[in-house]
Amino acid sequence: MTELDHIVKQLKLQPHPEGGFYKETYRSEGLITEDNLDNVIEGMRHYSTAIYFLLTSDNFSALHRIKQDEIWHFYKGSPLKLHIISPQGVYSMVIIGNHLEEAEVPQYTVAARSWFAAEVLNDNAYTLVGCTVSPGFDFRDFELADKENLCSKFPQHRNIIERLTRD
Repeated sequence: MTELDHIVKQLKLQPHPEGGFYKETYRSEGLITEDNLDNVIEGMRHYSTAIYFLLTSDNFSALHRIKQDEIWHFYKGSPLKLHIISPQGVYSMVIIGNHLEEAEVPQYTVAARSWFAAEVLNDNAYTLVGCTVSPGFDFRDFELADKENLCSKFPQHRNIIERLTRD
């Protein structure tokens, strides 16, 4: 059994729709009512949720967005590159890892409604991170990018959009 297989088995990870593997590790008991949430969120949400997320270098986390802020926490493996396109079309990139001397950050927050994707930096490697969402994640808030729609909205980022979306 490889180290990757061991992590997937030990943490009981399942395939994630955007690529990689995940397992929800926390969902708060407390709920926020719809009238206390941003008007783009329908229904109640838990205060917060958290997952493990594992990505390998032979895959990527496809461009997607959610309606809440998402905090990424580095745990183990290769550094991870996050690509972000703001709702206004501004592209940014951050490396999540533990090599602080190389300007990597161990934690990063992706702002609500930003499009984002992730890829493992090193070949033949994996990255294990955690993601915390508040208000709590719900698949009703998840949108996988449509390549053509996103390219028409942000043609200046066509190369990155075409590379990090699925058909």
